Amino acid sequence: MNLRTLALPLGFLAAVVSPASFADTTRDHASILAMQGEYIVDFAFDETVLLAPGYERHPAMRSGGNEVVIVVQDSPDKIVLQHILVDEKSGHVTKHWRQDWTYEAPTRFEFSADQTWQVRAIPAALSKGAWTQCVYEVSDAPRYCGTGKWTYDNNVPTWTSDLSWRPLPRREYTQRHDYNAISAVNRHTLTPGGWTHEQFNTKVLRKPDGTQVELAREFGFNDYQKTTEVDFKPAYTYWNATKDFWAKVRTRWDRFLAQPPGVHLKTKIDGMAMIIPLFEQAGSLEKGKKVRDAQIDAVFDKWVERAPVEAAAQR
Repeated sequence: MNLRTLALPLGFLAAVVSPASFADTTRDHASILAMQGEYIVDFAFDETVLLAPGYERHPAMRSGGNEVVIVVQDSPDKIVLQHILVDEKSGHVTKHWRQDWTYEAPTRFEFSADQTWQVRAIPAALSKGAWTQCVYEVSDAPRYCGTGKWTYDNNVPTWTSDLSWRPLPRREYTQRHDYNAISAVNRHTLTPGGWTHEQFNTKVLRKPDGTQVELAREFGFNDYQKTTEVDFKPAYTYWNATKDFWAKVRTRWDRFLAQPPGVHLKTKIDGMAMIIPLFEQAGSLEKGKKVRDAQIDAVFDKWVERAPVEAAAQR
C-alpha cells in the first residue's frame, strides 16, 4: 500500500501551493517563536462528516488546561518548543508534547504502521521555502510531521501543513478500536490573544491487505490564550531541573530519527512502558538524585529498535 498517497481536499491544496507572496525566513522564525509563553488552553474535537455505512457519530470531546511553551532551541533553521502542563490548584507539573520546526528539512518521519515511523525524504518541491513541524509524545517518542509554508495574507500569520499520517491520539486509543490511523492537515494561526491549532482529521482503518476504510472526518480546535493569572513557576522549576536529562533523551531518539529507516517501538500503543521509567528518572533529578546515562540507555535498549527497511515499491 502506498501510505503517502492521500486524497487532499482542494481547499487545502490551494493553501499549500498558492502563489501568494511569502515573507522571508526571518518573519517565519518570529512567527514560530511567538508561540512561546503562558496560556490557558481549550481543546475541542468534533466528528463532522460520517463516511462509513452504519457509523454513528461519537460524542464531542472537550478538555483544557494551563500550559507553558518554553523555547528549548533557537537557531535560524530550527526551533524546538516544549509544552508543560501545570495544574493550577495542586501545582502538579506534567511534561506535555513537543514541537520541532525545521526550515527546508530534507527528511521527516512518517507513521507507517502500528508503533512504526519510517524516515523518508521530503520532495524538494514541497520542502523549498517551507517549514517542517514534527510533533513528539511526552516521552519524546515520535508522533507526526507536516510540511508547509507560512503565509501572511491580510496580516494573519498562518502555517498550513500537507496531509500526513499520525497514530491515534491518547484521547482515542484508550477507548477506540475501530480505526488505527488518522490522516490530517494541521493549521497554526497567530491571534491577538495567542495562537490556535486547527486539525482537519480523517479517521481511517488501515487493513493488513493494504486497503483502507475512512470512518469519519473530525475537526479539532486547540485555542491557546495568553494568561497572567496562572502561576507557572512549578513548570520552570521542573524544566530547569530536568532539561539536561530530556536533552539526553532527545539525543537517543535522534539516533533513530535522523536518518532512514526510522524507528519501531516494542511497547504497547499507550507507550507507558517508556513513559513511566523516563518520568521516574526525571522525578529523581527533581529530588536532587543522580540519573546515570546507563539508566536511560536501558530503557531504550528494551523498548526501541530500528524500523524495518522499506522496499521501494512499498513507498
